[in-house]
Amino acid sequence: MVTLQTERLTIYPCTATDVTRLQQQQYENGPEVQHHLTLLASDPSMLHWGSWLVMTKDGQVVGDIEFKGKPDSRQAVEIGYGLLPAFLNRGFATEAVRALIDWVFDQTEVKAVLAKTDLTNQASIRVLEKAELIQIGSDDRYIMWERLKWV
Repeated sequence: MVTLQTERLTIYPCTATDVTRLQQQQYENGPEVQHHLTLLASDPSMLHWGSWLVMTKDGQVVGDIEFKGKPDSRQAVEIGYGLLPAFLNRGFATEAVRALIDWVFDQTEVKAVLAKTDLTNQASIRVLEKAELIQIGSDDRYIMWERLKWV
């Protein structure tokens, strides 16, 4: 299994074996992880294209980061992330986003990473800017972002 290491974090695809750890740490950060595990049970090829756990080096779950499915017809994937409140404003989201983008760009089929943020979510906007995504559009609720793979 792929495991990404950063200066402070360990990031790896979430599997059914992680459920016990998540329950022990009372991790409840939205429905994405459970949705991923349901998809993974019926389609093992979804392992890297759903939720990844973000943990400190000592094993504390910080949050999760995900691809919202396999690469599309443009060879693009959308990324999303969420951290537990105790870990906000410490650079963990930026560190995790950068690591996952670096990993996915090493996968030859992916040419772009997409994301979207609420117009008012300044913290998430900063994370995406620091991860070198650029704004490519907006509507009345969201800003759309993209980072292209450098060839």
